[in-house]
Amino acid sequence: MPRRAAPVIVITAVAIAGAWLLFYGLPRWYGRPAPATPAAAPAMPIPERKITATLYYVSEDGMSLVGAQREVPFGESVSEQARWIVHTQLGAAPEPLAAAVPAGTTLRGVYVTERDCAPAPANCQHDAFVDLSPDARTRHTGGALDELFTVYAIVDALTVNLPAISRVQILIDGKEVDTLAGHVDLRHPLEKNLKWVKTEKEN
Repeated sequence: MPRRAAPVIVITAVAIAGAWLLFYGLPRWYGRPAPATPAAAPAMPIPERKITATLYYVSEDGMSLVGAQREVPFGESVSEQARWIVHTQLGAAPEPLAAAVPAGTTLRGVYVTERDCAPAPANCQHDAFVDLSPDARTRHTGGALDELFTVYAIVDALTVNLPAISRVQILIDGKEVDTLAGHVDLRHPLEKNLKWVKTEKEN
């Protein structure tokens, strides 16, 4: 066989192999189903058992918070019950009241931790960390009063309904933030404050 014929044979073989891959191999490759994407974790089922809790909404005149009795799913633990309270608080407000938290805000999680209980562990109090979606900031209307209403609707909903929780810190997207709209310091847990809640005597 002439020496010059060898490269031609090699090139021809490579071309045939490439053609086979193009017309036979690739259809089989592309026909394979893509690896299944792991399914998102299912949401916690809503318990049939309910409790009545006091939740907080903005009054008709927009000048105060008003407590309203609402049905909330029952939680077996303090942290689970806190989760359901905040979840319900973020929902629609009963008429004629308005929601204190910006529409579209979702709950990413609620974490309850024990404070230093010594020397009286029987009276141990807890801190709750409420992790909200970024909508709580990006959709906030601003203004000192509106920001106070947003913050304390959540803080008071937990501390009033769950005596074991004495302080609440609001997180955004899993991180600590200075404020929601520039007025209320969120760098540390906040205690219950009913200063902005309208009482029945004031109605």
